[in-house]
Amino acid sequence: MSERGLAPDPAGQRPIATRDSVWIEELTWMEVRDALASGKKTVIVPTGGVEQNGPYVAAGKHNLILRATAEAIARKLGDALVAPIIPFVPEGQIDPPTSHMRYPSTISLEESTYQALLKDIARSLHAHGFRNVIFIGDSKNNQDGMNIVAKQLDDLWRTSGDRALFVPEYYDWDDRSRWLRARGFQEVDEGIHDELSVESIIMAVDPTAIRLAERQAAGRDSINRVKLAPPDSIAKTGRELVQHIADVTVAAIQRQLQSQR
Repeated sequence: MSERGLAPDPAGQRPIATRDSVWIEELTWMEVRDALASGKKTVIVPTGGVEQNGPYVAAGKHNLILRATAEAIARKLGDALVAPIIPFVPEGQIDPPTSHMRYPSTISLEESTYQALLKDIARSLHAHGFRNVIFIGDSKNNQDGMNIVAKQLDDLWRTSGDRALFVPEYYDWDDRSRWLRARGFQEVDEGIHDELSVESIIMAVDPTAIRLAERQAAGRDSINRVKLAPPDSIAKTGRELVQHIADVTVAAIQRQLQSQR
């Protein structure tokens, strides 16, 4: 048998230095194995979505936001890695289309499909040795499915000391709006499924995803009557908001881990 046909030794020594990343998809299997062995026993499972988001923001807005927030949460926890962002979630009835499915770009899952996907992902991660599986979701329709699956798995795992948790505090839009108002941003809802909390974070991740240059050229570089200028300042606000979300979420995770449901 050729060497290409041999399975690698699960206990083999890693031949290169590890990369500084919390994203499982960016790591080698050896890096994940060694992270587990070093004490990273928590994994965050983030759910986003692909949906219409008004005339200015790319359809993957929730996934873009999670690129910033999930990483900040994992690094603040200190013992966590992040699973790949789940980009497809319930977005409305598919046929006939309802809710976001009435608009091109949206991809929706049936609730049963979504919950089955969450469960299989969590079970896979748990099988590898992650003791705490944490569900967070950056969209409203994600929340119920995560809550249901987390409770089912938590009931199965708690006897061994392992946990599956859903953290609703992560997706608190009122808290995000209050945080912005406390810093002098006064929005007026323009009814286009978009707001400054979204655009400021995405500005810090990828300004092209909110079409900043095109909007500046068209004189449309504002959201809910808040000017997206100067851009560096708005991006700084987005980065600070990411840290606030991380603080709130980590505190909620720690409360749940210490509780007896």
